[in-house]
Amino acid sequence: MHLRIPKFIINRNTPLIMKKITQLICVLLTVASMNAQQEKGIMGYTNWLNNWTEFKPNKVDYGEANQILAGNISVNTKLLKRNIYVLQGNVYVTNNAVLTIEPGTVIIGDFETKGTLVVTKGAQLVADGLETDPIVFTSNRSMKKAGDWGGIVILGDAPINKFGNVGSYNLDLDPSMTTYGGDNVASNSGILRFVRIEFAGKKVKGADTFNGLTLAGVGSKTVLENIMVSYAGGDSFGILGGDLNATKFVSYKSVNDDFKFSQGVQCRFFNSLAVRSSYFSSTKDGSRCMEVKSYEKKSETDFTKKQTLVVASNITMVNDSENIKADIQAGLVKEAVYVAENASLEMKRSVISGFNPAVLLDSKTEINDANLKKIKFEEMYFNLCNGNIFTEYNSNNEDLESWYGNSVFFNVMSQSDNKETFIDIFNPKKPDFRLQLGKITASSGNR
Repeated sequence: MHLRIPKFIINRNTPLIMKKITQLICVLLTVASMNAQQEKGIMGYTNWLNNWTEFKPNKVDYGEANQILAGNISVNTKLLKRNIYVLQGNVYVTNNAVLTIEPGTVIIGDFETKGTLVVTKGAQLVADGLETDPIVFTSNRSMKKAGDWGGIVILGDAPINKFGNVGSYNLDLDPSMTTYGGDNVASNSGILRFVRIEFAGKKVKGADTFNGLTLAGVGSKTVLENIMVSYAGGDSFGILGGDLNATKFVSYKSVNDDFKFSQGVQCRFFNSLAVRSSYFSSTKDGSRCMEVKSYEKKSETDFTKKQTLVVASNITMVNDSENIKADIQAGLVKEAVYVAENASLEMKRSVISGFNPAVLLDSKTEINDANLKKIKFEEMYFNLCNGNIFTEYNSNNEDLESWYGNSVFFNVMSQSDNKETFIDIFNPKKPDFRLQLGKITASSGNR
């Protein structure tokens, strides 16, 4: 860094001026150094997980509900911090109404009726919490478990890739209330900021489960920042179509996927965290940190429309086991990222630590120039993984290793212990998942 220091007229203030310049240089150098350390994975000069997150939600006493939230909300309604609400059954926000929730408000999902909040197309949820006063959705059981209640479903009118541009989210819900999709890219379904969703993801008929948060056909004017989903019985975040920006999402120990993208979603995904557990997260098919698909059913997909594109940067995906190698050998760990055919993923400056392997490509995806341009990994940090990038059902990944290991992509591979990789991963109250590069001995990929 080169700084040009101006020439000052020498007077009695000169020592003070020079002192201030020196202090400024020190600050700039410190900032540059911190930025260099945090260039991969979740980033920030402070730990942005502090204050609003909760990693032991089962230990928190949220109090007893004194208000019931049930039926349809068809007029503008505000929930107040001074009350504690119990969410009973399927609650629909309809008729273009706006449901506003004050910072610090607690909404408790009812276990018996599997409470679920559905924001229908045209309506809005404005849950704008504060870092020091987040909005919390949680379970009403004394011994809380994943899947205790439904979750939050937000339905918008942004494009999806299904025929007719219309989908329906039918999991034990009223079909007339659950349509989503349309032509409004800049659709606005409200604000979710500084929100926690705990122990959601109820099971429904068959093998389906709700997600902690479902975003279906949600448009780009919707504000989605600082949202934590913990102990979800299904996926933490299920994103079906739409066009959206997602920042500071946290998924903590979900049973199924942490982040699932499908139905032609166009998503800019930034500075977010997924923490999996060898003993809590499922190892069945369809349970990963990130799953990127263009569709569930090819027969329902309009290939003249945009297919799924996720542009992700500064994402941290970590298995927090203290013995990764033993858990891999025991079959308790699988891949972190799965990319299906016809889907695109551009991932930069992200960390994948403790998986088997880091990335898996659909067996239907041919390894050719066209597909490799759609699936990009640049400036990545692959750590403590049993292999980096493979094609499904193929144990030979030499071509992929050679491609993504090329020095032009600046990908780095390492086998460092998680305790040495992250600043304070096992802190029970305030874990810090930012990289501490000073303690990492890493080797770059193939040259």
